[in-house]
Amino acid sequence: MNAQQSHTPVTVLGLGAMGRAIAGAIHRGGHPTTVWNRSAGRADDLVAQGVTLAPTAAEAVRASPVVVVCLLDDTSVRDTLAALVDPLAGRLVINVTTVTPKRARETAAWAAEHGIEYLDGAIMAIPEMIGLPVASLLYSGSQAAFDTHRGLLELLGGARWFGADAGLASLYDLALLGSMYSMFAGFAYGAALVGSEGVPATEFAELAAPWLTAMTGGLTGHAEYFDSADYTAETQSLDFNKAAVDTIAEAGHDQGIRTEVIAAVQHLIDHQIAAGHGKESFARIIEAIRPPATGGGGREGR
Repeated sequence: MNAQQSHTPVTVLGLGAMGRAIAGAIHRGGHPTTVWNRSAGRADDLVAQGVTLAPTAAEAVRASPVVVVCLLDDTSVRDTLAALVDPLAGRLVINVTTVTPKRARETAAWAAEHGIEYLDGAIMAIPEMIGLPVASLLYSGSQAAFDTHRGLLELLGGARWFGADAGLASLYDLALLGSMYSMFAGFAYGAALVGSEGVPATEFAELAAPWLTAMTGGLTGHAEYFDSADYTAETQSLDFNKAAVDTIAEAGHDQGIRTEVIAAVQHLIDHQIAAGHGKESFARIIEAIRPPATGGGGREGR
């Protein structure tokens, strides 16, 4: 990357906690940075550091060839960008707002129709992590934009491009977040279960953290089952796991806590056992989650 590229002016639209963190990291990286936010008062610290606050979104966009969009949701993105078609023409939009793959593809198509280069981004980090090596950001869409501005993107954290399909970054993002939320919900169930007998959640966490960390070692084995669709049980079958999960749910009822978290797992197991797969691996629960098979591939009896 040449010196001119390394100091490309950048505009950030949206100054929530994440938007402010992004703008700060970009500014510290040497890029002239302009910001805009719908509500006032959120740019004070950034302005004190030398960031420019634009009075309107249009003026903010005109200040830079690269526009980073970090807003509340897809509706906010669409409403904001729709009013900026003319100033955005010929510029690069990097949208790091959390959206669905479908929405990302629709925004990419809209951008292409209006002569706007588009890169979709997904942030696997909290604001405090932005700019640190532990932050990870996923991108899809224009490879040319990713390659040209990789130095800029890496100011925010590790940057990885997933392909020209603009929906891929958000697909991975939501898949990872779905895994995370399910894990935290499971931990909450465990904490509530022991908490019903007065055990502090912090004490439970001391046991849960190393246990869950150890269990992640089994992810690769489950993934191999998922990809092969051969669920021949090597150790514990669905029938075996049903007994364990039913007992976990029964204990929750006995202790007076809500059991919807574990009930979801019960439902997946029961679905597959009812289809005649009780002797197969627990990993087969994915077949109760996947869309219906279109034929072949060992997906019968879902």
